[in-house]
Amino acid sequence: MNARANTCEDLRDLAEQATGQAYAPYSRLHVGAALRSVSGWTYTGSNVENAAFPIGMCAERAAIAAAVQAEGSHFRLEAIAVAAVSAKDGELLPITPCGACRQAIVEFGPDALVSFHTPEGAWLEISADALLPYRFSFPQA
Repeated sequence: MNARANTCEDLRDLAEQATGQAYAPYSRLHVGAALRSVSGWTYTGSNVENAAFPIGMCAERAAIAAAVQAEGSHFRLEAIAVAAVSAKDGELLPITPCGACRQAIVEFGPDALVSFHTPEGAWLEISADALLPYRFSFPQA
């Protein structure tokens, strides 16, 4: 495993860039995600809101969907970075993946690195398993 595979640093700029593609007329919170698959490919996603709120899509799950579309059901996640920006002033915001996104992230990579901005202004990098230690899983039959 090379040094690039041991960090989300290279994904952070891509996540920040992906915030520019968000469709967020209601929350005005632009979120972008960039992930790297175990295969070494990079995918991005942005949040897409809808007036019927439950049918919107988070950036993290959009990036995961792009990866599954490209690599198929064998896609596995190595690392993901999430960035959130206020549409009002362009300031980076401390937003972590929501519960649904945490479940999706850990489904494809329990050991994956997850990076997001903290309230102190730094980036935090943590394993998906540590982010959601008691995740839902089907019992083995």
